[in-house]
Amino acid sequence: MTNDAQGPDSAHQVPQGVSDDTVEALGTLSAAVEVIEHARGLLYGFHRLTGMADLDLGDAVDQLRKAGHAELADRIDTELIGRNVIAGRWTFQIVEDYDDGYYALVKELERTARDELAAGRRHLLEARMKEDRRTQGRRHHEATPADLPE
Repeated sequence: MTNDAQGPDSAHQVPQGVSDDTVEALGTLSAAVEVIEHARGLLYGFHRLTGMADLDLGDAVDQLRKAGHAELADRIDTELIGRNVIAGRWTFQIVEDYDDGYYALVKELERTARDELAAGRRHLLEARMKEDRRTQGRRHHEATPADLPE
């Protein structure tokens, strides 16, 4: 194993002149963006599941018709299948609006904060936390991949 006393690689070292308070604020901002990424994933899940359910409803309509329940099948077919999930919108339109509006602004402002306050460096708080928590010199506690034993 190489000497890993250097700590994080240069991409994760706090630039000269950046205060601990700034590193903490950027860490909190990063954590918020991670929650937004999770929410975005759930929104895409909602989109996919709603679409799958709409296709399944089509199968149910076919089966109801085959079983002799044409009136109920017709109602599901005309009132529910293909219906907007929110006034004027299918789920793809919700996803697009989220991505192009709120999500795009979140990503832009988080990048701007990193660029202006920390020379664009990411995860400075986490890198500091890793240094505080790892056992230096111990296998599986290496600072970087370059510190792995050969």
